[in-house]
Amino acid sequence: MPQLSANALAIPASGIRRIYELASELDDVIQLSIGEPERPVATHILQAGADAWLADVTNYTPNSGMALLRSAISTKLERDNGYRVDDDQIHVTSGGSQALHMAMSLTLTAGDEILIPDPGYATFSMIPKLLGAVPVAYHLKAEDEFQPSLENLEQSVTPRTKVLLINSPSNPLGVVYSAEKLGELLAFAAKHDLWVISDEVYEYFTFTHSFTSVAALDHDGRVFSVYSVSKTYGLTGGRVGYLVTPPGVASTFRAAQEATVSCVNAPAQLAVVAALEGPQDALHEAREHYGNNVEAACAVLDQLGLHYQRPQGAFYIWIDVSHASGGDVAAWAEHFLLTERVAVAPGVAFGPAGEGWIRICAAGKTNPLLTAVSRLPSPKNI
Repeated sequence: MPQLSANALAIPASGIRRIYELASELDDVIQLSIGEPERPVATHILQAGADAWLADVTNYTPNSGMALLRSAISTKLERDNGYRVDDDQIHVTSGGSQALHMAMSLTLTAGDEILIPDPGYATFSMIPKLLGAVPVAYHLKAEDEFQPSLENLEQSVTPRTKVLLINSPSNPLGVVYSAEKLGELLAFAAKHDLWVISDEVYEYFTFTHSFTSVAALDHDGRVFSVYSVSKTYGLTGGRVGYLVTPPGVASTFRAAQEATVSCVNAPAQLAVVAALEGPQDALHEAREHYGNNVEAACAVLDQLGLHYQRPQGAFYIWIDVSHASGGDVAAWAEHFLLTERVAVAPGVAFGPAGEGWIRICAAGKTNPLLTAVSRLPSPKNI
């Protein structure tokens, strides 16, 4: 029998999905392992998608997306992200995950290296392996408040490095980088002639720090910016994101898009037009709800005496359970699920540096969240 490709076999199984799938087989589980907003989607967004389906707007769209949507995104970028691009630099994708995949497909050749944060979102390492490229971790340390160190990056870069990946606000850490820090990272990329992929999926969810888009600081056209409406508008199943590229990439992107998904479904694109151009009340309410949840959960963590990274953005809390996990946080998370009926994401799902940590999602309802957090093992009782 023929064998599957080595690239495909090199992709590790998701430690987050392992917990999620195990939890789905159990009763009375409080689900904190995946980033699923529980806020209702605004009615005008749902109506726009429904109207498109009923009007039979179901034909192919351009590879890079409907002109109407790309124009709405262009306006949003100038208004909210502080930079201006031509519409042909904007490409609609099947969620932020595909935007990441396309950004790496356009910048990496087999054998190339990409610098990724550790801890960092699992897909950051999965996609390069599928492409035959090599993810190289730059470690983010608690003693540095999980800010990237230029010294660490300099030690990680090699002649084969082609891309630096930046994620702010961070999943899983909730860290938001300052404009000064982003400027340092861009200078590092310019020094080593690297592309930059900036994952800005959680752009609207910041609590204590202001958000800066990397591309707003880019002066030489090296940044690929990844966005999604999944978290912003609660459309995780709608599967719409977008990639903003440097100039001159449009024809290459469209060819690559044709070879993958061809285009994103039309009704979903029209729903996103409504999301971007319509009332933003639901977004503001969601941000307030997530911020309140984070503060309430942190108060419980403080009472328990647990060490954690207080989120500056996104809607996750990164918690140290090393006093209880015994050096195997993945096994501990499974045991915790089975005994306490709380599903949390083990830190090692985000890289080796996550050993001893867990990520919880604070995007759901408040009372179940606080109940779940109260079941975490206190170091006071060890």
